[in-house]
Parts: sequence; structure tokens; C-alpha cells
Amino acid sequence: MKKVAIQGVLGSYHDIAAHKYFKDETIELICCNTFEEVFAEMKQDDSVLGVVAIENTIAGSLLHNYELLRDSGATIIGEHKLRISHSIMCLPGEDWGTLTEVNSHPVALAQCRDFLQHHPQLKVVETEDTAASARDIKEKGLKGHAAICSKYAAELYGMKILQEGIETNKHNFTRFLVVCDPWIADDLRERPKLNKSSIVFSLPHNEGSLSQVLSIFSFYKINLTKIQSLPIIGREWEYMFYVDVMFTDYLRYKQAIDAVTPLTKALKILGEYAEGESTL
Repeated sequence: MKKVAIQGVLGSYHDIAAHKYFKDETIELICCNTFEEVFAEMKQDDSVLGVVAIENTIAGSLLHNYELLRDSGATIIGEHKLRISHSIMCLPGEDWGTLTEVNSHPVALAQCRDFLQHHPQLKVVETEDTAASARDIKEKGLKGHAAICSKYAAELYGMKILQEGIETNKHNFTRFLVVCDPWIADDLRERPKLNKSSIVFSLPHNEGSLSQVLSIFSFYKINLTKIQSLPIIGREWEYMFYVDVMFTDYLRYKQAIDAVTPLTKALKILGEYAEGESTL
């Protein structure tokens, strides 16, 4: 049985993503309050895996998680793309007429802005976690409170679903990375299926330095699916570039990495893995 650290409580989207990714296995979840705690659990026990959100199709990239991943030394071994569908729920004995407040994580609340505008009687209160909002309402018997989270959380905590699919944009997906200690990575990933890699590097202040790197990837027919820049703290106007690439030929991909390495500074491969599935 694998031990998997997630940010959030049971019923959270991290919980759902972990079970979707390890769908054929039994896992033991380690629920953490923060992403820092997820990586701390992995550092304390090198057999612990982590499932960490890295970007959302609406909210964009979770920039701090890129830094945590790079600094941790963990390796990416997989990814999963989860369709995020929000529901609003309350205590079983309540209904629309008794509700005065709605609780959820600020990102979830933002993703349901249109729905909330149609319910101006509800005071919007931000919390640290979507599923924890439902759990707290049920455990504390908070009458008049509603939570916005997954319908799975409603089932888990015995809440009453008032409406499903309340997110404004139905094309709402979050990409989660599965990470682990580098020493156990090769035992966990399926090497024949590798077709994606995440790398990070910085560049010298030379004219055309980034375009040279991109040209080499193009020459080797390596498809860049994402490029994210983050400032380097303490070094004004210098940036780290986080790049996701797709490849069909592993040898050609490695040749491309070898070719761009002399043009970059501190290039690091964050992980090689198979492109993740998208699930509801």
C-alpha cells in the first residue's frame, strides 16, 4: 500500500485526484494543511509520495508550487488532469430559505462567481479548503452555512447537495503532479510510456538566449506544451524558466537536453513521465 501526502482533507480535489491516479491500488492518505507540509512529509519518509496541484485552466499556475518542487529535490513521476465541478451543500435539515453564508476556498469561490451573484443574500466567507468547509459545517452544526466543494465531499460528510455544477466555466480542469523521492522514481514510473518531461533552467543576459533554446527544441522536434517564468529572488530581472515538453523519441529528447544544456544555467530535469489522463 502506498502512502500519499496531499494538501487538504478527505473529500478534497487532491483526494479525488490521488484516487483517480492510483485507481487500481490501495493508498493511505496523509492529509496536510499546506503544500509545504506535503514536501516535509516526503522528506521525513522517503517512501511517501505527493500529489500536488500545479495549474488550473482558469486560475493559471500555482507559482509557489513550482518553487517548492524545485527546492525539494523531488521527482515528477506522473500527472493527472481532473475536471473540477463544484456543488453547493448544507446541513440535511436546511434549505435555500435558511442559508445566510457560504464558505469555501477563495479559488473555488472565484470559479463560482456568476452563481454567487444570483444569490446576493449569501455572505461569502473564504476558508482554507473546500472539503474542510463542508466537514466543519457538519461537525460543528453550523446552521445557515453552506459550503462549495465536490459532491464527493457531500457524500463523505453527510451534507445535502442543493445544486451541482455551479462553476461558471465548465471547461475547468486542474493538473496535478505525482512526485516522489528520486531514489524510488524508477520503480514507480512506467518507462515505456514516458513521453513528457518538466525541466527548469535560467539563462544568461545575452541577446536571443531564450530563442536559441527554443530553436534547438524545435530542431529536435520536441513540442513545448508550457513555459512559465519566475523571478529569481535577489537577482533583479533574472528568471527561472519552467518548461514542459512532449516527445515521441526518448533518445531524441535526451539529445535535445544535451544540446541546450551549454546554453543555460543550472538546468535541472524535474521529472520524466507519461502524459496524464483527463477525468471527470
